[in-house]
Amino acid sequence: MKIAMLAPVEEQVPPKKYGGTELVVYNLAEELVKMGHDVTLFATKDSQTSAKLFPVFPRSIRSMKKAKDMNIRSSLKMVGVGKVVSYLNEEQFDIVHNHIGWMLLPFLDIIKSPVITTFHGFLKIPYQAEIYSRYTKANYVSISHNQRQSSIVDLDFIANVYNGIDVSKFKFFPKPKDYYAFLARISPEKGAAEAIRIAKEAGVKLIMAGKIDSVDEEYFLTKVKPHIDNKQVVFIGEVGHEEKVKLLGNAKALLAPIQWEEPFGLFFIESMACGTPVIATRRGSVPEIIKDKKTGYIVDTIEEAVKAIKNIDKIDRKNCFDHVNKNFRRDMMAKDYLEAYKKAIDKYKKQKT
Repeated sequence: MKIAMLAPVEEQVPPKKYGGTELVVYNLAEELVKMGHDVTLFATKDSQTSAKLFPVFPRSIRSMKKAKDMNIRSSLKMVGVGKVVSYLNEEQFDIVHNHIGWMLLPFLDIIKSPVITTFHGFLKIPYQAEIYSRYTKANYVSISHNQRQSSIVDLDFIANVYNGIDVSKFKFFPKPKDYYAFLARISPEKGAAEAIRIAKEAGVKLIMAGKIDSVDEEYFLTKVKPHIDNKQVVFIGEVGHEEKVKLLGNAKALLAPIQWEEPFGLFFIESMACGTPVIATRRGSVPEIIKDKKTGYIVDTIEEAVKAIKNIDKIDRKNCFDHVNKNFRRDMMAKDYLEAYKKAIDKYKKQKT
């Protein structure tokens, strides 16, 4: 199958540090190439891939100084979309897999290949819904069943495909060290301040890692930084893959007191792949990904999270690894997407006849 894979240009593929969507795109493209498919990855030139690479920009947008201005960043994204659409009009593909969301939708009528769009974020955003409402019959894929509930508009979802990781790139840690981990954007949605509160009330050490977007700098300075003492609460910034595996694997548990409807939570399965259970708030996709009392604890309050910490040794770390290996491998993700591609292609052919 000849596949066009459209990646976001915020980060390179795979991302050196933070970048969930870019990592999912990388894993999917690599697995499809491994299966023998002809994949062209539309990403930044500094990306590393086994697929053919169409360089949208020389490097990731986040690495450009001028892109600190969010308006300029948005403008650059649209320039990138223009380049992608121009190429798609020159080359025929069996399927175009859109991972850049709503920005491609207005061009569906002029792209001469069937298109499938995977949503990687929260859908209850009014300005995006304005676009979705005009393209309700396009081919959409959710990354959790809960994600669909956040859509303001009734959309045509042709599949639900859970994100998958390359389990072989993670290491199982049977005996953790004496600390808990937080790994996410330092933002209100991810519950950074709540993680600190949980650690303090439970009297445990917390090591925090994550990027700080410009829009979250004030939150970091007022809600997180005052509590960093490099003893009980330690902040180590963004981490690469090897550092991430060590951080997660050596932790007694990952604290994920999310404060929003998390569409998937790649960090959940990355943690469990290391054998590390997850203590997460009962929101978004959490009940679909974490097995309560078997691969972690699903909680509703700070108090319940503190209680979960006290009971963390009851979780068999091998169960965590087995759960990911059985349900969230990247080859499983690729096979599910191939089925979704076939549905989109059949639908496209019927529309053309």
